[in-house]
Amino acid sequence: MKRRDTPTPNKNELHLPGIGYLPNKVRNHFVAMVGEFIGTFMFLFFAFAGTQVANASIAAATAGAQTHPDGKIAQTPNSAGLLYIALAFGFSLAVNVWIFFRISGGLFNPAVTLSLALVGAINWTRAGLVFIAEMLGAICSAAVVSALFPGPLNVTTTLSADTSLARGLFIEMFLTAELIFTILMLAAEKHKGTFLAPIGIGLALFVAELAGVYYTGGSLNPARSFGPCVANASFPTDHWVYWVGPLLGALVAVGFYRFVKLLEYETANPGADFNEKEAEVFEFDEDNAARAQDVARPNIALTPSAADSQRVMSRESQQIPGSGSRLGSSQSGGKQFGDLAAYSNGLVAEEGRAGRDGREVATSPAPAR
Repeated sequence: MKRRDTPTPNKNELHLPGIGYLPNKVRNHFVAMVGEFIGTFMFLFFAFAGTQVANASIAAATAGAQTHPDGKIAQTPNSAGLLYIALAFGFSLAVNVWIFFRISGGLFNPAVTLSLALVGAINWTRAGLVFIAEMLGAICSAAVVSALFPGPLNVTTTLSADTSLARGLFIEMFLTAELIFTILMLAAEKHKGTFLAPIGIGLALFVAELAGVYYTGGSLNPARSFGPCVANASFPTDHWVYWVGPLLGALVAVGFYRFVKLLEYETANPGADFNEKEAEVFEFDEDNAARAQDVARPNIALTPSAADSQRVMSRESQQIPGSGSRLGSSQSGGKQFGDLAAYSNGLVAEEGRAGRDGREVATSPAPAR
């Protein structure tokens, strides 16, 4: 029987049951797309569901309230209902970003995707693929909410009666800029608090929704506005505001982010996220600190602690006359542990010679008799 040759697998690629070896780039893009689709779906599902509940409550509380056959968000200035909507969006974003940020980054927003591509946090291929996933996730979430919850889907964003197109455009732009700059500084910029970025991002959306829900519906996200329009098969005439406004907001946020990065903003307030030990060994020379690396977090693992220095100094002063002054200058100079190790090696050699003074120092095994 003729033996069939099988291709030699690439050990650097993951083997998937039923599929075989998949190129890493293809697999990573696929995982990111799946993460963005499910994450966008879950984020908007809970946000839309909360908006449905809030609008139903507003309609019930307002006798003879106007119905919205085209699915528009209720424009009644009911602070309790608007607060409920803001909480639904802010908390849903915080929870789902925290879940999915290690899978796909937890973007869920084409405006956020554009901004991260512009600053180089993701490449343009990944940006295009997750954009498709975000749009599909938004459409599916709106469709599922429409099917599951009684009544018409009442989550479409539209301008209030007294909000002009220009006002709506700039409201969406500034609210989106605030959200995206939060993402750039808390998530794109890596620091000790990066793991808490989902909380800050969710709070940023919550604050933006408080200001924008009544006037524009508080979109800040083209996918969030596009999904309900597809589910309702109805596009308002002002729908373009919810594309242009957030995209302009992304450009504003990216522009300011690049501006502060160009000026090396880290040198203006160094040590903002240092811990106590790092702050103790950090020395800020403002006259010579021109770049971010000049005020970078010190590596305390390479810096001798006071206790270590004192211990070696005490040992040196007992065995090598005059060595204390040398160690004192080393400590004040802030040398690394390598210097302390060198002094310790010198001690070993000195102890070997100290046997001549009557001290018992075992330098080699005693010969057998």
